[in-house]
Amino acid sequence: MKIRVERDSFADAVAWASRILPQKAALPVLAGLRIVADGAQGVQLSGFDYEVSAQANIEVTVAETGSVLVPGRLLAEITRSLPPAPIDLATDGARVVLTCGSSRFTLPTLPLEEYPTLPEMPTASGSVGSDAFAAAVGAVATAAGRDDALPVLTGIRIEIDGEQVTLAATDRYRLAVRTLRWQPVEPAMQTTALVPARTLAEAAKSLTSGAQISIALAGAGTGEGLIGLAGADRSTTSRLLDGEFPKYRSLLPDSSSATARVDSAALTDAVRRVALVASRTSPIRLSFAADGLELEAGGVDEAEARESLPAEFEGEALTIAFNATYLLDGLGSLDSDEAQLSFTGPTKPAVLTGKPDGDGGSDHRYLLMPVRLAS
Repeated sequence: MKIRVERDSFADAVAWASRILPQKAALPVLAGLRIVADGAQGVQLSGFDYEVSAQANIEVTVAETGSVLVPGRLLAEITRSLPPAPIDLATDGARVVLTCGSSRFTLPTLPLEEYPTLPEMPTASGSVGSDAFAAAVGAVATAAGRDDALPVLTGIRIEIDGEQVTLAATDRYRLAVRTLRWQPVEPAMQTTALVPARTLAEAAKSLTSGAQISIALAGAGTGEGLIGLAGADRSTTSRLLDGEFPKYRSLLPDSSSATARVDSAALTDAVRRVALVASRTSPIRLSFAADGLELEAGGVDEAEARESLPAEFEGEALTIAFNATYLLDGLGSLDSDEAQLSFTGPTKPAVLTGKPDGDGGSDHRYLLMPVRLAS
C-alpha cells in the first residue's frame, strides 16, 4: 500500500475512527486501526471493539492499493502533531512508514488476518438534521445512569412513531425526554431501541459536519440489535442494550398546582454560586412566592448562602430542595432563555421545561426528584 493524503483530513479521520479504540484492549488487534486503500474508493479507516464500530472515508492519491492494521491511538497522536504538509504512507514489509515534511515515523503492523469482521451498516430507517439530533441526544444523555451494574439505565431509549422521534433517559433520580421530527423511510414506522447513552452522544456530536444524519435500526428487542449512524463520509454502529426500560411516561404529571418562570442564565448562575457552600450531599433549597424566588444552601453550623431572583410564580408558595448538580444539568439541557418549573407539591417530582412553543408545549422535559427536607 502506498498513498499520499492531506495532513488535516487524514488527522481528522484517524482521530475520529480511533476514538472508540479501548485504552487496554482484551485482544491486541482491537487496538488497531484498519486502513484500506482502494483506487476507486479512496481510503477507508476503521476501528472496532466488538460493541462499537467507526469508519471514515477520505479522498487520497493511491499509488498502490492494499490494507494494513496499525496501532490506532499511536497513529492518532502522531498525525495530530505533524506539520502542515502532505503525508506519505507506505507499507514496508511488516512495518508502515509515514513521512510528512522532514518528519518520518516507522510503525509496527498488527496481524490483519486476525482482525474481526466489522458489522454491516443496517438499511437506513430515516434521516434527521444533524445539529438538532446532536442537541437532543446531548440534552437527554445528561440524565442517563453511569452505573454499569444497571445497564438498562445507562441507555437512551429511542421511540419512533411515524415522523416523530422521542428520546428518553433516566438514572432514577431525574428523567429527560425530548421529541423531534425526522424523515422516516416508512411513513408509518413504529419501533423502539435502547442505545448506550455515551456512545450515542459521542457519535451524534461528531457527525454534525454534514446537514443530515442517516439513522438505521436492525433487530431491536432481539438481543442482537444494532444501530447505525452515518453522515459526511463517516459512519458508526453500536450494539443495542437488551432489557426493559422503565415505563417513564407514567412519571410525567398531566397537570401542576404551581408554575414558576425564571431567566435560565440568571438561575444557572445563582445555583452555581449558592452551591459553593453546599456539601456534596446537601441540597439547594428554592422558595417560590408571589414576590419571586429565594435560593439557600448551608446551615447553622456551616457556611451559608442566600440569593434572591425575580420570578413569575403562579400557585401557593412552596419550598422545594434539589441536588445542585442535577438541577444544573437540567438547566444546561434547555434550549431556551427561560426556565419553567412546574410543581405538584414540595415532595413530588418537578418538571423543568423551556419557554412554551407555539402550540403551548415544549419538546423537552426534565423531571427532577426533590430532596426531602428535615422537618
